[in-house]
Amino acid sequence: MAAALARGWGDPVLVHDAFAPRAEALVAELGGEVLESNAELAARADVVVLCHKPQGLERVATEVGGAARGIVSILGGVTLTALRAAYGGTPVVRMLPSVPVEVRQGVSCHARDAAGDKALTQQAIELFERVGSVVGVDEAQIDVAMGLMSCAPAYVALIAEAQVDAGVRAGLPADIAGRLVGANLAGSAALLQARDMDTLTVRRSVTSPGGSTARGLSALEHAGIRAAFDDAMQAVLAR
Repeated sequence: MAAALARGWGDPVLVHDAFAPRAEALVAELGGEVLESNAELAARADVVVLCHKPQGLERVATEVGGAARGIVSILGGVTLTALRAAYGGTPVVRMLPSVPVEVRQGVSCHARDAAGDKALTQQAIELFERVGSVVGVDEAQIDVAMGLMSCAPAYVALIAEAQVDAGVRAGLPADIAGRLVGANLAGSAALLQARDMDTLTVRRSVTSPGGSTARGLSALEHAGIRAAFDDAMQAVLAR
């Protein structure tokens, strides 16, 4: 996710990574500098974006110390309360982005924080708006939001893969099936957004009574597509 954000922003970056070759590759691609420690990064950066594993919270906070001017966390499952406990008086903002930020078409959830630093919050929102849209949610809803948007690129990729495979089994060459599915996913998403996510209207506009789309939709419903997505959400929340 760190690389996706950096590529979306397109700016030279200050990076520290426990796996140095990964940081070096990102700097070679975007420009900037690989730093030797989190402490050095905190001292030099305007804002520190935390993209490490959640279990590294305390260790990284100890390394950063009080040097950071502001902390923006994208750590899943790490609450504002936990961030404040780890970073003391340093202002913190919690965001959860999705991988399409890499192509500036992501969506990021901002955990609303009445006690947050207004200047840092505005700076973070503007930064993440450069790579897509930002939606504010109450922190109590952030895990559900994550189950919808952070996991969604993998779900959509699985759906696309299943559609391509079905087309290949029915006789289409794989490259043609891929082009058809990819273009239709992009176009369908644009159509839904243009119609304010009125999913029922979009479905009805391409479904004639007894027609091929109606039969296809019936098969998907019979296979349990809605239950599958509900199960996926519950699996995400169960962690």
